[in-house]
Order: sequence, then C-alpha cells, then structure tokens
Amino acid sequence: MLEPQPQEESVGALIGRLVEDGKSYARAEVGYYRILATAKLREAGIGLGFGVVALVLACSAITALLVGLILTLATLIGPGLATLAVVLVTLAIAGLLGWFAYKHLLRVAGGAS
Repeated sequence: MLEPQPQEESVGALIGRLVEDGKSYARAEVGYYRILATAKLREAGIGLGFGVVALVLACSAITALLVGLILTLATLIGPGLATLAVVLVTLAIAGLLGWFAYKHLLRVAGGAS
C-alpha cells in the first residue's frame, strides 16, 4: 500500500507564511519595547515626583532660614534694614551661583571660558 506523500507548499505560500511570521515577530518586539518603555517611564515619574517634593521642602527650609535670619537681625538693626541686608546678601549669592552656572555651561558648550 502506498502512503500519501506530504504535499509541498508552493514558493508563494512559503513567502507568504514567512512575511506573516515576520509581522508577528515585529508586533511582539514592538509590544515588548512598549511595555518596557512604559515601566521605565512609570519609574522615572515616581523618581521625578520624589525630586519635586524634595525641592519644595528644600525651598521651604531656605525660606524659613531667611525669615529666621531677618527676625534675628531685626533685634539688632531693625526690621527694615534686616530685610534689606538679608535680601541683598541672598541676591548676591544667587547672582554668583548664576554666574558660575553660566560660565560652566559656556565651557560645556565649547564657548570661551
């Protein structure tokens, strides 16, 4: 008795199956990287949230420090002069730090130092 021979697929059918398999693989890869990117973005968002809270708390602490400094100096030189002195010193420090930042960014960008 003769056994039936397996029927061979045509070249066109093989190419069609190869294209479909390639599309399925590409969809799976895109899905994998989408899930990976979503997880990374979620983690980055949590870290960014913690950073924002830390920045707000640090700004609040600096404000409290400056108010305390004004109140302390007010007993020595009066509230107006104490406020003026603290504001001027704070602006001078901020200006100096801004200038350092500007110079550093110029050096990083390849400008003159």
